[in-house]
Amino acid sequence: MKKLLNTLYVTSQGSYLHRDGETVEIRQDKETRLKVPIHTLGGIVCFGQVMCSPPLMGLCGEQGIPITFLSEYGRFWGRVQGPVQGNVLLRRAQYRATDDPEHTAAIARAIVMAKLANNRAVLLRAARDRPECSEAEALRTAGMRLGQIVRRLERIDTVDSIRGCEGEGSRIYFESFNLLITNPAEEFTFEKRTRRPPLDRVNALLSFLYTLLTHDCVGALEGVGLDPAVGYLHRERPGRPSLALDLMEELRPVLGDRVALSLINRKQLKPTQFKVTESGAVHMDDDARKTLLVTYQERKQEEIVHPYLNEKISLGLLPHAQALLLARHLRGDIDGYPPFLWR
Repeated sequence: MKKLLNTLYVTSQGSYLHRDGETVEIRQDKETRLKVPIHTLGGIVCFGQVMCSPPLMGLCGEQGIPITFLSEYGRFWGRVQGPVQGNVLLRRAQYRATDDPEHTAAIARAIVMAKLANNRAVLLRAARDRPECSEAEALRTAGMRLGQIVRRLERIDTVDSIRGCEGEGSRIYFESFNLLITNPAEEFTFEKRTRRPPLDRVNALLSFLYTLLTHDCVGALEGVGLDPAVGYLHRERPGRPSLALDLMEELRPVLGDRVALSLINRKQLKPTQFKVTESGAVHMDDDARKTLLVTYQERKQEEIVHPYLNEKISLGLLPHAQALLLARHLRGDIDGYPPFLWR
């Protein structure tokens, strides 16, 4: 298992990243703000008006460290990376699987079953933590309905039907999401999932976290030699990392939703740290993004025992572990793809 390396997030506008020997130097207003040894990094993510020098890009390409550019509010712009890793035989196996409806359905079904099971675990854990709370019964009921969908998925063998079950399960989960929020601030009330743009503070948090998780999944897939653009659950579209979105589904509850809930319920973020644009979109300010990034990195350092590998790993390695298991399945080393089930 690869070492868990840090992702360098650069949010300060006007920053300039350049190479200084084997280190990344961050300068702002002609002053050095930070130096980071290149060997400690697994990726660099730049938000908004952040520039990188060509020598630094060359060093990152040689070291296999991707540089991702996002808007100030987390919208994906582009990605710079070195030579493609992996061998052609693995990618050919990946492409052949997408042309086989039965194989595609098997992988998509495993992903959706794990996603809904992990969503169910989030709801039931909240119900156990607050047994006397009036919302506990509603959380248990929603968890029971998700369990029914998971059992129904065992008998479904078409991708379209699997996508339908995924949509139904997501609707049930997000209908109950507001019950998971214990912060009394009215500004953090959640009604429904909204994207592109997020229309409330909770959705702004979720969208930002899902962007970070997508970035990690893309890097993990490239690390084992898979093509992030060719997926099984998500349809292929130009510029869309469909396989990374597939991989992200089962990890959203653990590395996305629980981080957002922690930030809200522990009152680490204030309603005033969000701003509403003329279009109605809600975005975090710079301080809120920094708090979120620190919390996300700390969450990735927490350790669990992987249910399939039976090995203690950091949560930040989950995308890499699942990408490796998917690659092993496509190569024929294991019969089916074992998704991550959170306990």
